[in-house]
Formats: sequence, structure tokens, C-alpha cells
Amino acid sequence: MPEDAPQPWRRSTRAIQRMVEFAPATGGLALWMHHRDLADDAVAPVVATDGHTIFYAASFESLPVAEQAGLIAHEVLHVALRHPQRLLELREQLGDVDTRLFNLCADAIVNASLGHLSWLSLPEPALSLEQVLSSALGITENVEKSLLEWDVERLYRAIDDRRAPPQDDARRARSGQRGGASTRAPAASEPSPASVRDQPAPREDGPRSARLRALGAQAIADLQPDPDTRGSPQAQAEQTREWRERILRGHASDGAHSMLRTLIADVAQARTPWEQVLRTRLARSLSPRPQMSWSRPSRSYIANQGRGGPHRRLPWEPGTSQLRAVPRLTVIVDVSGSIDEALMVRFAREIESITRRLEAGLVLVIGDERVLRVEHFEPGRSDLRTIAFHGGGGTDFTPLLEEADRHRPDIAVVLTDLQGPARWQPRWPVIWAVPPESAWATQPFGRKLVLR
Repeated sequence: MPEDAPQPWRRSTRAIQRMVEFAPATGGLALWMHHRDLADDAVAPVVATDGHTIFYAASFESLPVAEQAGLIAHEVLHVALRHPQRLLELREQLGDVDTRLFNLCADAIVNASLGHLSWLSLPEPALSLEQVLSSALGITENVEKSLLEWDVERLYRAIDDRRAPPQDDARRARSGQRGGASTRAPAASEPSPASVRDQPAPREDGPRSARLRALGAQAIADLQPDPDTRGSPQAQAEQTREWRERILRGHASDGAHSMLRTLIADVAQARTPWEQVLRTRLARSLSPRPQMSWSRPSRSYIANQGRGGPHRRLPWEPGTSQLRAVPRLTVIVDVSGSIDEALMVRFAREIESITRRLEAGLVLVIGDERVLRVEHFEPGRSDLRTIAFHGGGGTDFTPLLEEADRHRPDIAVVLTDLQGPARWQPRWPVIWAVPPESAWATQPFGRKLVLR
């Protein structure tokens, strides 16, 4: 590299060296991340992360090295604990997640984990987990116990008490009116009235949300998740496993000097992608199995020529045959629920791939309180993408399951939100595939698979 070329980590080098000196294992987590210096005139927080890269503004260079180390350690834990990715995942589950409130919850947990280290300095005022629990939730407990119990998702759910505005206010917010009609034509840079009308009205803070927002008024907005960098579910699961192993090994190596303290509850949990789980479960039921055949002897019987000695004949030993009927998969779709279009496309693609690979026939049963349609498909030729969901209606799984039983399936997958009774249980296995919004619903029998 030429001497005059810009050096990577120019702004963060001193602080990272300090981290590795005092906490070699957990401080060394910074070496697994990307670091990027922003332009001198860039308008950005002093330090921020998108979950993969830590960004440094020009103002970072003027800070004392202990404060630089505190800021980088803070961002390192955000990345290692996968807070930006977990923010996006929670948004997929709940539909509406306040980025600022989630950022403050994550900051409180990270700051509590770093508070015992004397070789770094957190910028004042540093929001602590004890403050958040005491002020927003009225819970008083020491920091060690809090870090063992609270993860960022649980803390956010406990604090987020935002409420929807009254209907009239919401209508005015969507139409861009504030107390009266306006005849001004929108500028070219402004969204059209139709696009504004489609956007949900902002929710108002409740007491807990307002207290947390006031506590963290001066905290920097350092979580800037980028949905385009998430990758496939399989890649996300693998990255989560890798970071979990790194931080647990680092914590064990550094001991009392670890940046993790007793931070165990918030360590990201690796979750196997639902596509892989569905693929495995269906393969077990649909893969060909050897069948006993009385029309042909076993290989051992042939090898011994049917004799156990000069004067003894062996009893007939049946052989096995790989021939069997085409495995049958039944997919039951509850159209009274509400399934996101993108999720339906992923589900349909996976079902088509599984039936093609296993050469399994597919019976599609569509209904709500009654059976609306039954279709048969050859392996890999199903078309689930055209199914329309009307939502809001009642569901009764009993006639749908009874209809599926008439086709003698090896296994069935029920795509539903689990809002309805099932008064009959079949003998074949059932997988209830539910969207993230129904993750907490209880299936009547069989196994539940959340399509996150």
C-alpha cells in the first residue's frame, strides 16, 4: 500500500489497541468487524453501526482515548449481540417497532455490561439498565441480576406502551391536515396525498415510552440497520451461531476483565431457518422406505441357497422392495387468515422444491369454515402463489382435516393463523405453519412451525 494511501482504522486504531491490551479476548471482537471512517464533512453520529460495519465521524478523533474505547466497545457489543438484525426481526414479528425506543433499550443493556471497566469511559450521560428499569418500569434490582434476566426484546416489549391516536387525529395525520383543509398543491418533493393516506398514523407515547425517551434524550442514534445487508435466513442463522461462540469464548478467556460482565440473557440465540426445519420434517415422512416383499427372498436366503446345513432347510425369509406408492403431501390453507404475500411466495417455493425433490404428490385443500376447493398436483408443479386470503373470518379446521384424510396423506402442512377449533385429530402427522404474528398461539396437536 502506498505511504500516502488512506489507512483503514485511522480513527479507531488507538482505541482498539487499548481494548485488546486490557481485554484481549472480548476486546479482540473488534478485529472481526469492518471499520469505516466517514468523510470529514459528513453529517452523522460520532459513531454508529449497521450490524456489520462501525462508522466513525470526524469528531471521533478529538475524543480522549478512554472515551473512544468506550464508544467502540459499545458498538462492538451491538454488533456481537446482533442488535440491528434483531431490530429488523422484531419489526417483522410486531409490524411496528419504534427504532429510537429499541435503540435506547439496547444501549441500556450494553452500558450496564461495560460499567464495571475502569480502562474505558462511557460518554455522559450514559443510559444504564438500572435507570431504565427503575424509572420506566418501577423495578429495583442490581445490575448483575438485571443482565441475567433481561434481553433487548423483552425490555422493549415491556416498555413500548405507545397507543394509536384517536380516529379523527389519525385521519388528519394521514391526509396531512392539521385542524383544517388546505388548498395548497403539494410540491414535487412531497409525497402524494394517496401515498400519505396509505401510511399509518404515528402512535403516541404512553407513560413508560415517554419516560424512556426523556431519559435517553441525549443518547446518540447509533443503531442504523440496513435490511439490504441481512442475507438469507440460513446465512443469518450461521452468523448468529458464530458470534455467540465468539463472545462466549471471549468471556471465558477474559474473566473479570471481560466486556460482557454477566451479560448472558441478551446473547443472540441461533434459530434454524424455517425452510430447513420444514424440509427436514417432510423428508422424514415422504422419503421412500424399503417395503417387505413376500414375492422375493432375502439376499441372505439366496446366498445360503435356502439351507442351514447339509440336511436342514431354512424357513422362507422375505426380501425387501423399494417400490411403493407415490408419497402424498397435503397442504391445507386457511384463507380466513392473513398471510403476507412475500411470505406466501417463500412458502410456495419451498413446497414446490420439496415435492419435486422427493417426487411426492400434492393435494391442496383450501377453506375456512368449510372446504372451498381441492386440487391435485404432480410433484413440483403446485401453484400456491395465486391463493387469495380474505382475513377476518372464522375458521373450523375439522372439515378441512376430514377432507385431507380422504386422500390418505403421509403428512399434512396447515398454513394458518391458528384462530379456530380442531375437533378431530388425524392419525397422520400435522405441521401447523403460522406467520410470526401467531407465534404465541397454541396448536391443538401436532407440531408448530413459525415462518419468520
